[in-house]
Amino acid sequence: MNSRLARSAGLIGVATMASRVLGLVRESVLAAIFGAGMQMDAFNVAFRVPNLLRDLFAEGAMTAAFVPAFTRRLTVAGREAAFRLGNLVLNALLVVTLVLVLLGIAVAYPITSLIAPDFASVPGKLELTALLTRVMLPFLTMVAVAAGMMGMLNSLHRFFIPALSPAMFNVAAIACIVGLAPVMPSVGQPAVLAVAIGALAGGAGQVLLQWPVLRKEGFRYRPLFDFGDPELGHVLRLMVPATVGLAAVQINVFVNTYLATSQEQGAVSWLSYAFRLMYLPIGLFGVSIATAVLPDISRHAAVDDLPALRRTVSGAIRLMLVLNVPATVGLMVLARPIVALLLQRHAFGAADTAATAAALVFYAPGLLGYSTVKIASPAFYSLRDSRTPVIVSVAAVLGNLAVNLALVRVMGFRGLALGTSLAAMFNAGTLLWMLDRRLGGLERRRIVVTFAKIGAATVIMGLAAAYTSFWTESLLPGERTLGRAVRVFLAIGAGIMALVASARALRIAEFDDAYRRVFGRLFAR
Repeated sequence: MNSRLARSAGLIGVATMASRVLGLVRESVLAAIFGAGMQMDAFNVAFRVPNLLRDLFAEGAMTAAFVPAFTRRLTVAGREAAFRLGNLVLNALLVVTLVLVLLGIAVAYPITSLIAPDFASVPGKLELTALLTRVMLPFLTMVAVAAGMMGMLNSLHRFFIPALSPAMFNVAAIACIVGLAPVMPSVGQPAVLAVAIGALAGGAGQVLLQWPVLRKEGFRYRPLFDFGDPELGHVLRLMVPATVGLAAVQINVFVNTYLATSQEQGAVSWLSYAFRLMYLPIGLFGVSIATAVLPDISRHAAVDDLPALRRTVSGAIRLMLVLNVPATVGLMVLARPIVALLLQRHAFGAADTAATAAALVFYAPGLLGYSTVKIASPAFYSLRDSRTPVIVSVAAVLGNLAVNLALVRVMGFRGLALGTSLAAMFNAGTLLWMLDRRLGGLERRRIVVTFAKIGAATVIMGLAAAYTSFWTESLLPGERTLGRAVRVFLAIGAGIMALVASARALRIAEFDDAYRRVFGRLFAR
């Protein structure tokens, strides 16, 4: 099971790597053209509205509620019945999201005024934010459809193309930034409007990339509406608590955005850049594992095979630990050189690098929390328990709000990043504890031993990376991109070699499996 999980995670990791690399290119281009100024602050706040709705309603809730139901119908009744459910869910999503989009467009200005009231003190900033919000809201409908298609393909064990589809967002965004942004002022529009147009094009691209693969599997779109269907009713009922249950991270980021608008100009952008950089390993190692394991979790839950479900969740947690513990420490140790390499050029200066790196250091510890939630929370929904993750998520959100209000006064925008990480870890720890009780144990001893071993190996890795970074900076000084790249890759290489040697010496079986299956597939591709 662990080998198959690692193989599936590796396949998803390959596609996710392509998407994340393109995402880094997108962030680099954005930083070079817009820096961390007014237009970028306006875009980041505007994109929070459709992005929040997407993460809460379309992708997160869809994955938690739809995949188990689709897998259950596929297992019990076959493909034709499962595809009928797929059509019912897609059509219901189209109706609901279109209503939300139209409503959002109508009240875009009051929403942005509520999110970023301090933007009104800068002439034109609030109006620009409202304009960008209106343009990007239809992105929600496109991504809702794409998420439904992704859920069906994952249930059919087709992982690569769905995981690759977010790359279309980055391709479209880069093309619009480079091609449209320079000409926007000549037609009387702000240059950042090109980024909003790119977001819409990217959403359409995610649907178009998956459509041929889903058709090949036998799916045919039908305009079916049957709200009396019991499975559809179950999905819709589950999506409401699922939306709340998976909301902690994004609501916390939303709260951060609100609080950051009261800080110095650029704080919203610094936090946004840092969060996106931190999300790279989450996508590679957290989402990949969670996506690969969810169909198996749903299948075991459908036949009430708790021992198999317990082994599957435990294996996913251990695989996640051996990948994300090193990623967490690596981001913290190399935050500044990584940010400088990827973002510092043209409009994005050294002060922006220092501020973004500081936020990244405090965001990084939340990696384990975010990745654990993506595994544990859907497990509860597969067991048809929506109450537990909802209660835990609400508690995490309220705790995050209280902690952030205190920390922002002491640490400024850095405190917002730290508060988000603490809330994510609380959410993850509580969910794991309750899932352990629900399943009669999660092989706790194996998880603790794996964590201790990978923690020891990671300490050695961090020391090697930090020493190499310090040594190469004195040996190869300068601010040219090539010099920065050499310093960063030498430090990463030294850290990886130290990690591999330490993990082998400590005989971490999960690391060997991950290295062979995940990284082996990445490098082979």
